[in-house]
Amino acid sequence: MKKKNSILLCLFISLVISIQLKAQGDDKAKEIVKKSHEITLGKTSKSTMTMQIIRPEWSRTVSMQSWSMGSDYYLIYIMSPAKDKGQVFLKREKNMWNWIPSIGRMIKIPPSMMMSSWMGSDFNNDELMKESSLVKDYTHQFLEEEEIDGLLCYQIELTPLPSAPVVWGKVILWISKEKSFVLKAEYYDEDDQLINLQRSSKVKKFGDRELPSYMEMIPITKEGYKTIMEITDAEYNVKSIDEKMFSQQMMKRIRPE
Repeated sequence: MKKKNSILLCLFISLVISIQLKAQGDDKAKEIVKKSHEITLGKTSKSTMTMQIIRPEWSRTVSMQSWSMGSDYYLIYIMSPAKDKGQVFLKREKNMWNWIPSIGRMIKIPPSMMMSSWMGSDFNNDELMKESSLVKDYTHQFLEEEEIDGLLCYQIELTPLPSAPVVWGKVILWISKEKSFVLKAEYYDEDDQLINLQRSSKVKKFGDRELPSYMEMIPITKEGYKTIMEITDAEYNVKSIDEKMFSQQMMKRIRPE
């Protein structure tokens, strides 16, 4: 009987240690995702970007300038093409608006439209305006490590919390161990089918940090579809950017610098 009790005690201790180690691993994975999120956004940022939307029979290029403060405030001014020039998108906490100067209308984008395509691209409103939180709305678990473009990466699986208002059934991130930025991401639906593949490359120095300047978003189920986002210039921790900048009044006045 004593031997049986000893075996049960050993099994119990092993189970407790296993649970503790897994919790520690999950916490570390979450911290890595959080650090990657923060290094990409900075406290504040200003960026100039081009977006190329590629389809089997046509393509078009959109250029823009953006300003951000953390993950709650975001402003995008469209510089070209001519028919879209002057449009402004604002995200302020959980709300999002679109100013269209050609018709003089301010449109509030409802939560039901956050997963809709942004300007006809393979990005949605949610992804461009940083609405979802890969830190808060998911659990985090280490998978295998893998090398991408000569950089060893953590491979981390994100599973949504039961009550999280997110669309993806699972997300897998490849985060550089040395640089802390995402080099690859896979987005799965609730049936565990791969839907979107995101790949980042062409690492450049932007102020006080290195980040990929080139990103491809590829919808796996749509042959010949792809959206390329390329950062041509970026500044981080810009002191002139504050909360007052992110208002409907500023949407009508803001101009690219």
